[in-house]
Amino acid sequence: MATTAAAMAATSVVVLDRGNNTTCTINLHGATVVSWRVNNQEQLFVSKLASFDGKKAIRGGIPFVFRKFESISLDLAAQFGAWSFGPQHGFARITRWHLERAPDRLHNGDVEAIFSLMDNEFTRSIWNYQFRITYRLILREKELHFHIGVYNPSKELSFSFNMLLHTYLKVPDVRRCQITGLHGCHFIDKTRENALYQEGREVVTVNEWTDRIYQHTPQEHVITNVVSGRKMRLHKYNFPDTVIWNPWIDRSREMSDFGDDEFPNMLCVEAGNVTSPVILLPGTAFEASQILQIIIEGNVSRKTKRNR
Repeated sequence: MATTAAAMAATSVVVLDRGNNTTCTINLHGATVVSWRVNNQEQLFVSKLASFDGKKAIRGGIPFVFRKFESISLDLAAQFGAWSFGPQHGFARITRWHLERAPDRLHNGDVEAIFSLMDNEFTRSIWNYQFRITYRLILREKELHFHIGVYNPSKELSFSFNMLLHTYLKVPDVRRCQITGLHGCHFIDKTRENALYQEGREVVTVNEWTDRIYQHTPQEHVITNVVSGRKMRLHKYNFPDTVIWNPWIDRSREMSDFGDDEFPNMLCVEAGNVTSPVILLPGTAFEASQILQIIIEGNVSRKTKRNR
């Protein structure tokens, strides 16, 4: 039985290898990015208690959150209350994806792979719509690119959905991290009964249980003091919201797949469509993208180019 499980696990993982100890590992369960190593340094947090049983969502890495709100209200707090973010929510992160295109080296040395998910009996039992998602990952020297396409193949029915890349960054001490690009943005604070506030700080820091949905955020955030004290740039397209999350001490103890002492070493900065669902008409498609880039000192002002 152990051999069978090991063989199954081996076929459930796809590795993009750019050379120079720079790799990206994707588990087909949820198309979850479970590792991104640059010069052999891991950039993503995965809990030591994460489950890899092919049933439960993987705690850490970059899970793919996709589903619709059960009800839509003009009141943002009520609207968000219909979908409580957490590892159990969204069928895309607990469904096995298809490897559409195996890792392939591009002319410039970058490596790409394409994954896809279509409606099936399981998804229709939760959400009875036809859909197709393509998920293209490109591993560059200091960057990881995510390109997402959602297609509605129906000839009659529209559907609405919400989507989020639940990025867990690995950090030495979350209390030393700063996040730019949120000043002046309104946010829903899930730790305070979904109350709506406006961010007054120039940079956001995390020193307590934090679960905030920032609305209409700019396309770029910079997170300081990630691995080796470096900075990480998050550039997003067609993702109007940014979620900041850390469970802190008490909430860590409530999660069976998260170590009690792990919260200082992770920070979730999540690009998504959260407070306003995307409405997809029959036969139409939606595209969104995210780029994670390690900022090398002396190269801070360099603009990131998106692959098309």
